[in-house]
Amino acid sequence: MADSTLWWLAAGGLIAVELITGTFYLLMLSLGLVAAALSAHAGFSQPLQWVCAALVGGGSVLVWRRYKKTQPPIAPAQANHDVNMDVGETVLVDHWQDDHTCSVKYRGAHWDATLQAGHPALPGPHLIAEVIGSRLFLKPVHNT
Repeated sequence: MADSTLWWLAAGGLIAVELITGTFYLLMLSLGLVAAALSAHAGFSQPLQWVCAALVGGGSVLVWRRYKKTQPPIAPAQANHDVNMDVGETVLVDHWQDDHTCSVKYRGAHWDATLQAGHPALPGPHLIAEVIGSRLFLKPVHNT
């Protein structure tokens, strides 16, 4: 069996494992195996094929890791608008209780709401910052 065939089989196997586990780094490593297969097609010696696999696979992992470090951290699900459509919506608070809770009407129903720490308990428009269970956590619109 040709060297390139072995590299292609290894790349396919690694991609299959990535699909099962969801580990994106395995895709980066499979790029290295694809580079080794292409270098085998080009007639490179086996040590050079290994060097290509290591440089491309390892290099792509390093590039991806550096890229991920430059991205802002992902908000937890209860505070992430991409996960919960209510986050970022506006509600009107008529008055706050002494314990910084209230009841607001939102989407045609009454919801229990709590003021996020560090914000003044003033009536008026508030943004939904988090949804935990059936409780809304609010912050004033002007303090976004």
